[in-house]
Amino acid sequence: MRKNILLFCMAVGCLYLCGCSDKKYNEKHYQTLLCNELDGLMEQSLLDRTRIDCLTDEYAIEVDFSKKWAESVGQSLYYAAMTGKKPAVGLIVADISKDRKHMKRLEMLADKYDIKIFKIKKGE
Repeated sequence: MRKNILLFCMAVGCLYLCGCSDKKYNEKHYQTLLCNELDGLMEQSLLDRTRIDCLTDEYAIEVDFSKKWAESVGQSLYYAAMTGKKPAVGLIVADISKDRKHMKRLEMLADKYDIKIFKIKKGE
């Protein structure tokens, strides 16, 4: 009986630690989803050894979580300038209400600098 309880606790602990009950993916996962959907090329290197997350016929896309919205603006503009493509951000959004302030800031700059925003729902 004691052995069964111990095994059960270990199994529950493993599920908790591996995150099987709550999908948590890294940026690369979302980058892959978006780039595949847009038929783009991932991790395209520039001469200065920086890498574009996704390069399509039209866009140079930086993929980031919403809290890194400001970094994504700078990177997308830089990649666009280096490639002659249009700047774009793939914004990973977990919860619209929680990420609203980041989205509003990004949208304001996107309007001003003609940056396309691709919203990616976190957890998918």
